[in-house]
Amino acid sequence: MTDTIGRGTRRGGGNKRGRRGAGGGARTVAVKRAAPVVREPVSLPPVMSVAELADILETSGIEIIRELMKVSIMANLNQQVDYETAAKVAEELGWETNEADSAMKSTVADFESRRLENDSDPDSRTRPPVITIMGHVDHGKTRLLDSIRSTNVAEGEAGGITQHIGAYQIESQGRKLTFLDTPGHEAFTAMRARGAQVTDIAILVVAADDGVMPTTREAVAHIKSAQVPMVVAVNKVDLPAANPDRIKQQLSEMEVMPEEWGGDIPFVEVSAKEGMGIDDLLEVLLLVADVNELKANPVKAAQGVVIEAKIDGSRGPVATLLVQSGTLNMRDVVVAGTTWGRVKAMFDDRGKRIRRAGPSSPVEVMGLMEVPQAGDTFLTFEDEKAGRQLAEQRSAQKRVEHLNENRPIKLTDLYDQVQEGKTAELRVIIKSDVQGSLGAIQNALLKLNEDMEAGVTLSVQLAATGAVTESDVNLAATTGSIVLGFNVRPDVAAKRAADAVGVDVRFYTIIYELIDEVKKAMTGLLAPVYQDVTDGYAEVRETFKLPNNDVVAGLYVLDGKVPRNSRARVLRSGTVLFEGGIKSLKRFKDDVREVAAGYECGLGLEGFNDLKVGDQIEFLHREEVARPS
Repeated sequence: MTDTIGRGTRRGGGNKRGRRGAGGGARTVAVKRAAPVVREPVSLPPVMSVAELADILETSGIEIIRELMKVSIMANLNQQVDYETAAKVAEELGWETNEADSAMKSTVADFESRRLENDSDPDSRTRPPVITIMGHVDHGKTRLLDSIRSTNVAEGEAGGITQHIGAYQIESQGRKLTFLDTPGHEAFTAMRARGAQVTDIAILVVAADDGVMPTTREAVAHIKSAQVPMVVAVNKVDLPAANPDRIKQQLSEMEVMPEEWGGDIPFVEVSAKEGMGIDDLLEVLLLVADVNELKANPVKAAQGVVIEAKIDGSRGPVATLLVQSGTLNMRDVVVAGTTWGRVKAMFDDRGKRIRRAGPSSPVEVMGLMEVPQAGDTFLTFEDEKAGRQLAEQRSAQKRVEHLNENRPIKLTDLYDQVQEGKTAELRVIIKSDVQGSLGAIQNALLKLNEDMEAGVTLSVQLAATGAVTESDVNLAATTGSIVLGFNVRPDVAAKRAADAVGVDVRFYTIIYELIDEVKKAMTGLLAPVYQDVTDGYAEVRETFKLPNNDVVAGLYVLDGKVPRNSRARVLRSGTVLFEGGIKSLKRFKDDVREVAAGYECGLGLEGFNDLKVGDQIEFLHREEVARPS
C-alpha cells in the first residue's frame, strides 16, 4: 500500500528541488506505510505485580507506572494490581486482554468435587472412626484421653507416646480408632467453619459429681449442629458424690435421651482416673461406627484435612494431616490450602517413620513449602506441575479477595459494601493535635459500638497525635480505613498520596461533629428501614373479562388516591389475597397516572385475575424511614 506525497504543494520554506521536473510539475515520491502491528490478546491473571504486568505486555515497568499514574494510582514495581486495573493499562498500550481464570475455575472446581466425593464406590472399605472428645474444662477430657491412650501403649515402649501431633490411633478388639486431641468445641467448630467435617463420633464428657455446665450445653449444641453421632461418657463415677442418674436427667431435658430411657444416645459410666469403663467405652464407639457404616476408598489419591501445622526449627514446615480417604504415600505431591509440596518424610503418632497412611490415619508430614492453616483440606497429585498450579491459583484467588477487602473506602459507600455481602465494619485512623482530644475522640467512637445495633462495628487501626502523614495514608490504604483528623492538616506528601490512592481523609474542628458524622455512617452500614405508606382505598364495583382472558375491574376510589406506580393489595373480607403491581390504570379509555377520591377508574393487575365485586383494594408504596436514634 502506498501514499502519494506531493512535495511541490509545500508552502513557504518547502524544498525547492521538489518543484523541478518535466514540465515544471510536482515530483511525487512513493512511500511504503508500515503494516499495523497485529497482537494476539493476552491472558492476565486475576492479580499480578507491576513488574509481572510489564513483562506480559513486553514493556518497561516505568511505562506501566506512568499509565497507572494517569488513573491516579501510585505504584512501585512490586505492588499488586487486579485484573480490571491491569486491563485498562493494557488497553491504553494497545493490547486486548482476557482474564486467565478459566483454568483456575476448572481446576478448583475439580479440587472441590474430588473433596466432596462420597465413599459409595465399589472399592470402598470399612475405615476406623474419627472421634473427638468435648465437654466442660474440669470434667476430665484430658484425663480420659490419657487413660484411653495409656491402655493401648505397647508393652515395653518407654515413655509411651513419644510426641504430640494433635491426633493418635489406638487398637481395641483388633480394630483401630482415631482420636483427635483438640482443645474443645472451639477448634471443632473452627474446622467446620473452614469446610472441614472431620469428626465421625463425638464423646461428650460430663462429671458425675458436678453435672451439666454451660460449656456442656455449648458442646451439645455444636455436636447437634454438626449432625455427628454422640456418646456420653459419665466420668468420675468412682467419687462418693457421683450421681449418674442426675446427669441423665439433666441431659434428657436437653433432648439428649439415654438409650435405657428409650432414646438413642449411649451413656457409658467411666472413671478416667482409675481406668474403669474404658473398654466398655471403646466397645460402644466401635458399635456406633458399625451402625454408621464408615467407609472410604483406600486405593485412590489421598485427601483429607490439616489438623495442626507449625514451623519446626530444624525440620521447617510440619503439618499433621488426617487422611479421610485414599492412601498418602511418600513422595506424593500434596496441596493443602494455598501451599503445596512433595512428602519428604512421614511419621505416625508415636514418632515412627512410615511410608504410607490409609483412611482415618493421622500422620505428620514434612515437605510443604509453607505452613497451612488448621482446617485446610488437602489433596494429592501425581504431577508436581498440577499441584503447584492449583496452589498458585488458590493463592491468587486469596490475594484477589484480600485486595478487594482492603480497597480504600469512603464514608459514603460503606452501605454499598454491606449490600454486596462484605463485612459491616468501619475502620478508622485518628490523628489529633493533642493527647486529651485524642483520648476523648477514641473513647466516644468506641462507645458507638455499644450504642449501635448488632452487626455494625468500628475498629481503630491507629490513634496518634500530629499531622496526617504519608505513612498514615498508606496504612489506611492497606487496611481499608478512613482517616479522621481533628485540628490537624495533612502534609504535602500525605495529600498527594491520599489523592492518588483514593483514601478518604476528613478533618474536623468540633468533636461532636466528628462523632455525629461517623455515627451516621455506621447507621448507613445497616440495611435501611422501610415502612408501607397507604396512598388510597378503592372498591371493586364491576369486573370485565378481556379477549385475552385478563380481568379488569371498575373501581370507585373511596379515599386518598390511586397512583399508577403504587402496589395494589387485594382484600376480601379482611384477608389479603394478592399484593403486586398495577398493569393498567384508565379513566374511560385513557391511561392516567393517578385517580383521586370520588372518581371511577378501570384497573388491571399484574398476574391476578380473581377480582370480584365488593373486593377492597389498598394502594400503597414503601418508603425509607430514619432509624430510631
